[in-house]
Order: sequence, then structure tokens, then C-alpha cells
Amino acid sequence: MNVEKFLSYLNSDFYTGVPDSLLRPLCDFLIEKYAVSEKHIVAANEGNAAALAAGYYLSTGKIPVVYMQNSGIGNIVNPAASLLHSKVYAIPCIYIVGWRGEPGLHDEPQHIFQGEITVRLLEDLGIKTFIIDENTMDKDMEENQKVMLETLGRNEGVAFVVRKNALSYQNKAEYKNSFSIVREKALEYIADIAQEDIIVSTTGKISRELFEIRERKGQGHSHDFLTVGSMGHCSSIALGIAEQKKERTIWCIDGDGAAIMHMGAFAVIGSRKPGNFIHVLMDNGAHETVGGMPTVSGTMDWAKIASGCGYENIVCVGEIEELKDALESARNTKGLSLVIIQCALGSRKDLGRPTTTAEENKACFMNYLLG
Repeated sequence: MNVEKFLSYLNSDFYTGVPDSLLRPLCDFLIEKYAVSEKHIVAANEGNAAALAAGYYLSTGKIPVVYMQNSGIGNIVNPAASLLHSKVYAIPCIYIVGWRGEPGLHDEPQHIFQGEITVRLLEDLGIKTFIIDENTMDKDMEENQKVMLETLGRNEGVAFVVRKNALSYQNKAEYKNSFSIVREKALEYIADIAQEDIIVSTTGKISRELFEIRERKGQGHSHDFLTVGSMGHCSSIALGIAEQKKERTIWCIDGDGAAIMHMGAFAVIGSRKPGNFIHVLMDNGAHETVGGMPTVSGTMDWAKIASGCGYENIVCVGEIEELKDALESARNTKGLSLVIIQCALGSRKDLGRPTTTAEENKACFMNYLLG
């Protein structure tokens, strides 16, 4: 179904959420129609979006829309159950949820279980659920709309769970920034300088590129924990390792979207001040892995945030010629370090995915770490 037609049945003029590849037509439409504005806010995480939606409803009395990948349902459990629910403040909301890992379809390992429990989680939260697919017609949406309006009228939530290729849009938004460093090249520098050190990399293209770098160089994957899911948590995983392996240098390779999603991790890391921790932030100002919709990193000062949280050594690199020295300095300097790398958008068109399973990655990593 065309995304404009689909949204006409929802009849809302406020949207907030976190982008998803299955919802790319929706994201492109929202950027083209509203950009980032008072009508459309790209949230830090899905719980943040649900709270923004509550604020919109409280100040207008109108129904908001929250969009997300189904992996984000976990982030809305708290506000959906303790803020918006009909037994609490009774704030109606429409959710649009991309269904990754739908049972019966091939998908990445981090999506499989999430896909199995998606509809059940929403229903357990008291959210009436509709499923949208390629065969959804106007008459189906008219029927859905009737039930939706009745449900919203009781101040309850509804969710449209969107299958792959269910929505379409004729235009694709173009996302770009002014940075020049190619992320994969920066990752090659890190892999070379880290040598035998431990690396924990964030979900998405960063981990995919790191895996392929190791393959090209014939280095094996025992040094790396590839965080294929749990967006925003790789720095906490790395801290947990650094606290137990103080004799090892731990590199955390983060992305701006992931870091923004759970920024409290910066405060916890800074409070512990692990001297064996190098936090690398790949900042391209976008949720690139799921289409390129912008993050808010362009309005932030990462160095001031990190300094305020207790990071001791901070450097921002905007040119590839500066990168090697910055990475070597971080590795050779005592104290908690942050290296901010301003990266261009884009990746190789033939970029693959890890050919080992998540469980195989864990076993190989632990054998190296505990050996």
C-alpha cells in the first residue's frame, strides 16, 4: 500500500520514532513532508518517542503516531505500561512497527526471537494489533480504521505491524553530511593499531565491516565481540569486560545513533573511569544502517558531554591523516579515552554480513578472552 494512502487512514499530524529498514517508505515520506520539525521528531529511542507522543496528546488532545522496528518494543514497555496505559493516564497512541524476524521468513539472528514474540508483546501491553502486508487493500484499512477509532476512543493504543514490502513510496530521501573519513578505512586503522586488544563493536554496518576486514586480512575473529542486536548497549558490554579484565585494553566502537539511544552509559563509564577503555565514536549524524535518517548528533558537543561524564582523554578527528596518530595516542595514554571520528555516509554496495552465527562469535570470543 502506498504510504500516503496508509497514513490517510490514521489521520494524524504528529510522528516520532526511530527509523527501521522495513519502514523506509514511511521514513522517506516523513522526511520529505515534514523534515525534522514540530510535526516529526526522530527520537533518541522508542521509549523517548512514546513519552514525546504523550506530551503531544496532553497539549493538543490529538492522536500521535510512534514508529519503530519491533526490536524497539522493549524500549516502550515502561511508558506503554506505566504512562500511556488505560489503567494509568489513558493516553491513546498509534504505533507503526516494522516486523523484522517474522516467523517463516529468513532474517538475521538478532531478529528471530523478537519476531516470534512481536504480536504477543504488543497484545500483552494492551495494544490492539493489526497486520499490514502487500495484500492489504483499501477495504481492509477501512475495516481496520473502524476498530482503530473505537479503540482510540477508549483511550487505548493500537499498533500496525508492517510486514516486508507492505508499504511503498515513490521517492527516496537523500541523506548526506560534510565529513570525508570513510568508516571502513577508519575501522582498518583501528584493527591494525589494536593488535591483540579486545574490540566490542556496535550493531549494524560497523560490525559487518569489521568482520569483513578481519576476513580480508586473515586475522580471525576471536578478538572481536560483534554486537548484532541490543542497539545502544555495546559500550556497557565493553565496560563489563574492562572491569573484569583490567590487564587488557578494551576498544568499544560505537555509532552516534546507538550512543544517543542510551546515553546514560557515558555517565556510568565515566564514573568508573576504566584506564583500559578506549571508546571510539563513529559519528556520521545518521541512522545509516536502516536508511540514513538523521540523528541529533549534529546539534551535540560529544567532547563536552564526555568530559562532563568523567572521560579523561578526548579527541575529535575530521581528517583521515589525523586518525592514526589519534588512535595510537589513545592506546598509549593512561586513562579513559574517547576518540570521535567524523565519518562520511555510505558503505560498499557489496558489504556482506558475518558468515558465523552469533553463538559461534560468542564462543570464539570467550575462548580467547578466558584462555
